[in-house]
Amino acid sequence: MFKNEHVEAYVYNAAKHGNLESGDTYFIHSEEDYFICAIADGLGNGLIARQSAEVIPHVLAQYHHESLDEQLSRCNEHMVQKRGAAVAIVRVNYEEGTIEYSCVGNVRLYILHGCNKMIYPLPVMGYLSGRPQKMNTQIYKYEVGDLFFLHSDGITLNSPKASLKESANAYELYNNVKQSAQSGDDATFIVGSLLQ
Repeated sequence: MFKNEHVEAYVYNAAKHGNLESGDTYFIHSEEDYFICAIADGLGNGLIARQSAEVIPHVLAQYHHESLDEQLSRCNEHMVQKRGAAVAIVRVNYEEGTIEYSCVGNVRLYILHGCNKMIYPLPVMGYLSGRPQKMNTQIYKYEVGDLFFLHSDGITLNSPKASLKESANAYELYNNVKQSAQSGDDATFIVGSLLQ
């Protein structure tokens, strides 16, 4: 769990049933003027997938101040000779009141904006592998009370909009999704509420 005056966030990370290690990793960091979080889903599962995914938190810890596309490019450089990973980064800018999202691969983001509008940015297809990759940061305005939900493909929501709308806050959404999470794949999600 993470909480400051701007963001309240909860993280779930579980390995595929039978594996000791998850092939997913996550990153959360906060500065005075922004909050940043990310999920990396290594290709495959278990230890081999983790070797790719665990690069991401190390890179982001060092370069979280850079643009999302610069961060993804740095992560991509570290994927040479590795299996590769799907990676998504979200940054909440307090001063501008914006959420930035950049992703390569199938790590999805949903934002419930103004209690009823669902924002579902489309990720860039593919995965980080060391080969040149197109990046595409998308920026959205947020309101106090908006919820966001970032997840790897090990989490499935039958109706993302209903799941977010029916949750009173981030903690309730976290508990609802956690209870329905299956262990057929590595599974990670980050749910957050924007407080001011």
